[in-house]
Amino acid sequence: MGDPTPRQNMDPLHGVTLEMIVTRLVEPYGWDELSQRIRINCFANDPSIKSTLKFLRRTPWARSKVEKLYLEGESQKR
Repeated sequence: MGDPTPRQNMDPLHGVTLEMIVTRLVEPYGWDELSQRIRINCFANDPSIKSTLKFLRRTPWARSKVEKLYLEGESQKR
């Protein structure tokens, strides 16, 4: 029959929403530092979670950079 142990998803972002990522980055860094680390206008000009989510959902290269920064921060916590 099948494997008795459930397989775990190896994606480190599995179960983590984009909103959770942005919120968890804003808490320690703030918008100013985020705009220095990742040069995107939604961090620099009148930033908000809502506008950032809208931009990141439409812009794969920016989303990738934000996810990378999040994962780097998570790996440092361990």
